Amino acid sequence: MTRASGVSVRLKLALSYAAFLMVAGALLLAVVYVFLLRYVPTESGFDNPSFQGPSFPGRYDLLRAFVPPTIWALIFLLALGLVGGWLLAGAMLAPLSRIANATRRVASGSLSHRIDLEGRSDEFRELADSFDAMLARLEAHDAEQQRFAANASHELRTPLAIMQTLLDVARNDPQHDTTELVERLRTVNSRAIDLTEALLLLSRADQRSFTRDQLDLSLIAEEAAEIMLPLAEKQGITIHASGEIAPTSGSHALLLQLTTNLLHNAIVHNLPDHGDVWVATAVGPSSVTLTVANTGDELAPATVATLTEPFQRGAERLRGSHAGSGLGLAIVASIARAHDGILTLSPRAGGGLQVSVQLPRLQDSTN
Repeated sequence: MTRASGVSVRLKLALSYAAFLMVAGALLLAVVYVFLLRYVPTESGFDNPSFQGPSFPGRYDLLRAFVPPTIWALIFLLALGLVGGWLLAGAMLAPLSRIANATRRVASGSLSHRIDLEGRSDEFRELADSFDAMLARLEAHDAEQQRFAANASHELRTPLAIMQTLLDVARNDPQHDTTELVERLRTVNSRAIDLTEALLLLSRADQRSFTRDQLDLSLIAEEAAEIMLPLAEKQGITIHASGEIAPTSGSHALLLQLTTNLLHNAIVHNLPDHGDVWVATAVGPSSVTLTVANTGDELAPATVATLTEPFQRGAERLRGSHAGSGLGLAIVASIARAHDGILTLSPRAGGGLQVSVQLPRLQDSTN
């Protein structure tokens, strides 16, 4: 936005300081006049021969002697106020100048700059520290988005490149049986569609473009368990569902997707046979918790810490053809964040993973 140039804040403050000193000086002089000079007789003892007491100057004599130094004193106060106010305003506004310079650098695209304002805590330093914290979050988010865009491009390019190769082979060999080609193209295309839908769901959750409804997280857990039961039976996995009524608010579709993704991961990343998955809900004073745990291989804490990043599949734990797009836990983290929730991942003793999603509890309005 283009604005007309105006008086600087520093000059305004300097003028304010000078005006304050002038007003204070004028008030002081007024007090002297009201409480002292007004009680002095108008005529002096020298001008009144009938006065028998000691001689003294009159009010007019005092005013003639008092006014010129007063005028010079006010001029001095004005000059002192302007100079001192200019210096004080410059010292006070110096942190704002650094903050303004930092914002201009950010506007030009530099997110690595920090203000790093020295000194003890005050309003300016709190503002600078808040600005630095915001820049750190923006820089981390920007780096994450760049990694996500690069990974998404790579993941989407892979099925497209496979389809291109299959089509080139079919064009170079017209006599080749197309049945297998069509089936492989269908499989690769389905994977590309699933990946695209996952990316759209992740974007929707990040934007929080959904309506919040009153929900029971335990019912959503039961629904997700029923949806994933065929896959669990095919993989030889037993699902154990339990829990209590867990009232919360949010999007039914997104929370169902969250729970389904957790169960899918728990089933796919499990023991080769006779594995277990536990899904449970719990209620606290101000939150409800969904917990999904499974048996499986031993996991290092460093590996667990990266599982919510996009396209981190934990390749050492994949089995079968249900590996997914690598966005399952990234979508879970995004949905939990959009619902003001807390996602916690921790390795289970003896192998496997435990994932907890803590959401705000919907308080009973009748209480």
